Amino acid sequence: MNKRRVVVTGVGAVSPLGNDAKTTWQGIKEGKSGIGPMTRLDREQFPAKVAAEVKDFDIEQYVPKKEARKMDRFTHYALAAAFEALEDAGLPRRLEDEDALRTGVWIGSGIGGMETHEQQFKTFQERGYRRVSPFFVPMMIPDMAAGQVSIYTNAKGINSCTVTACASGANSIGDAFEAILRGDADMMITGGAEAPITTMAVAGFCANTALSTNPDPETASRPFDADRDGFVIGEGAGILILEEYDRAKARGAKIYAEIVGYGSTGDAHHITAPAPEGEGAARAMGQAISKAGVSPEEVGYINAHGTSTPYNDQFETQAVKAVFGEHAYNLAMSSTKSMTGHLLGAAGGVEAVFTALALHEGILPPTTNYKTADPECDLDYVTDGARKQDIRYAMSNSLGFGGHNVSLLFKKAE
Repeated sequence: MNKRRVVVTGVGAVSPLGNDAKTTWQGIKEGKSGIGPMTRLDREQFPAKVAAEVKDFDIEQYVPKKEARKMDRFTHYALAAAFEALEDAGLPRRLEDEDALRTGVWIGSGIGGMETHEQQFKTFQERGYRRVSPFFVPMMIPDMAAGQVSIYTNAKGINSCTVTACASGANSIGDAFEAILRGDADMMITGGAEAPITTMAVAGFCANTALSTNPDPETASRPFDADRDGFVIGEGAGILILEEYDRAKARGAKIYAEIVGYGSTGDAHHITAPAPEGEGAARAMGQAISKAGVSPEEVGYINAHGTSTPYNDQFETQAVKAVFGEHAYNLAMSSTKSMTGHLLGAAGGVEAVFTALALHEGILPPTTNYKTADPECDLDYVTDGARKQDIRYAMSNSLGFGGHNVSLLFKKAE
């Protein structure tokens, strides 16, 4: 029996750089920043003053207002990105017949409807349980982005959500990839969604000193730079349409890239800190390469997790050296979080979109805001703007609180 292959045939995004994948990707190539002064909250309450917010987003372009009110913002973003990805793949927003039965949804979220939780708890405190929305629980739970996308697209196959903090989107894509490989689905709508710019989420990340306290939006997110001091919180969604290769080819679909490897490991180390020297991340990268049956030297680009936190960037760099040896100095590696901020559970989704598009167009995204070299971070981080370069294999890394490590390996479409 021939091994099934899985390709990317559609992409969608809602991000701090734009409310669709095309605008977002153009901004990435131009080195634009989606980071600005925090406006969703009273920033005077927090040491962190900047955020990567979605701007001018109107959910009523996608679903009626009455229905939108029954959803948290993270679900709004997922729906918009899913609709775009389906249309980009040349498919209807609402699937029918065998397509519906053989299409699944797997969309992750790290914290789900935190904003809804805060709003409804305030209502409960002020007005009692009778005034709490009957939609509170289904608005808040992290699986509801997958649930609503399934309902609106009529996708009746496997329907799931992986919750692994900042690795949620990447884990979901990997799990969706494997669902197609084993024949449980022929197509998957997959990625991540998050809307974490809320009072308690920002308070929590400030309390554990994870967020940058640099008030300058232009330089607050500076992965691999010696002066990095934390991540910038962001929001949005990134969705891929994954399709079994023969099916995609038969319908004449355009193919952005092929997904060929998925590595997923645990640090077994600490609730927030990565394992020393990125040991767990190294094993995830090694797994993805091994499963794809390629050599490390064939990988030309890595979209790094690259959060702009002191330990992450150092340990991820060490992990890359452990896996790739001398080739680590020949491959390119960049962090698009320098422009998007950190979208938590949605990060793996938008970064998988960027990785597929980088292969498709032969353009490597830059790491912006890199000014001061760190001797511990001495690889090629693409710091002089986007780079035109044809590569055959590209990897996307996502690492999450709890010691979750994910690597997705993509291959240029042939």
